[in-house]
Amino acid sequence: MIIISALSLKAQDSYNFSRYGIGFFASYNKPYADLNESNRGKTYNVTGYYNLSPYMPIGVEFQTGELSGGSIITDPDKRQYDNKYKAFILHGDLGLGEVLDYEGNFFMKIVKDFYVGTGVGFISNNMAFIQRTNLVANGYPIGAYTFPGKNSSMNLIVPIRFGYEFKIYNTYDEPFIGINIGYIHNITWGEGLDGYDDSSNHFKNNSQDQYSQIVVGLKFNFGGVVPYTKQIN
Repeated sequence: MIIISALSLKAQDSYNFSRYGIGFFASYNKPYADLNESNRGKTYNVTGYYNLSPYMPIGVEFQTGELSGGSIITDPDKRQYDNKYKAFILHGDLGLGEVLDYEGNFFMKIVKDFYVGTGVGFISNNMAFIQRTNLVANGYPIGAYTFPGKNSSMNLIVPIRFGYEFKIYNTYDEPFIGINIGYIHNITWGEGLDGYDDSSNHFKNNSQDQYSQIVVGLKFNFGGVVPYTKQIN
């Protein structure tokens, strides 16, 4: 009888979540590269997840979008680029619910779904358009100078992730849908984001190429139900 009671108590204290998930996201991006002007663009993400816990997902992400900046009209050097890029990124997030004791605390139950994360991957840059020769006679005749850089390249990328997930629960109190709102700042290593690799003696080139994303999306959890030690809902 004592053993049965102990097992019953343990079962009551165990809460379930799904081991796997898939997410679909869209975002507005903004590049921070070597040109003064940058445009807002769109990015689309698909991510497969392995959930270590309800608050610790590991994701493998495919990302595609457009990064652009400069202008052959308003830029002082008439430089302009349009990068149709793709990226593959492995990242992990840590939700505050993993480290907080939120049971019985209304405020903690709200903040438990904030998360931070990072990862590593590769971005493949492909210039759909780039003004490669000079349109201003600045020491060279127009069209005689070729701005150095590559139209296609691959760079290392590291995302810094912040966000909040609104969890939706099924009839078993398992989180099966997540509505995500977040901010991602991506740092790249190399000069491929804008396609220009000019000397810093003539153009601003004093930091890594970067771009930001304001993200919204849906995550669907499924399969491989496993127990968790705290009540999730």
